[in-house]
Amino acid sequence: MRISPLVKDLFIRNSQVSALPPKTTLLHQGEISRHAYFVESGCLRMWYNNDEKDVTIKFFIPDYVVASLESFYQEEPSLFGIESIVPTVVRVVNKETFTQEIGKSSSLKDELLTIAVSCMADYQNLFLNQILNNPEDRYRLMVEQSPQLFDIVPQHYIASYLGVTPVSLSRIRKRVESIEKE
Repeated sequence: MRISPLVKDLFIRNSQVSALPPKTTLLHQGEISRHAYFVESGCLRMWYNNDEKDVTIKFFIPDYVVASLESFYQEEPSLFGIESIVPTVVRVVNKETFTQEIGKSSSLKDELLTIAVSCMADYQNLFLNQILNNPEDRYRLMVEQSPQLFDIVPQHYIASYLGVTPVSLSRIRKRVESIEKE
């Protein structure tokens, strides 16, 4: 979810800017999340390791905020990892500063609640999408809802997000393109 000017201002006033090369891990699965990140450029992904199988959960592009919510708020080990997948610039705010800023502004607290609810809705939709739709339908939905990701994200991460192999993704893309040309 793109963030409001109020939340963006929190990051601008209280953050350190960090330029990340691809494949930089910001949070390892099992660590406690102590930072929130605002993406200025590039792309981050949240992922899960399922028996040595890498499963991408979500992509975060410019003007998005990311943290492992349950870990950040409940101080429990994160179920997910967060990493850059292309050269990325993020603004980093630590949890202590984040919490202090929320305590100063009920408007900011309301904005962050809106973001958290939106994230939960996204995860519910992802869950249903994985259950109800076949890989080709998931691909079509991704093209419709987030076409910019295909210009930014390497194909093997898109395949991971869709729950298919890179070879299957290639076949799906060719099939969809040939149908659309007809």
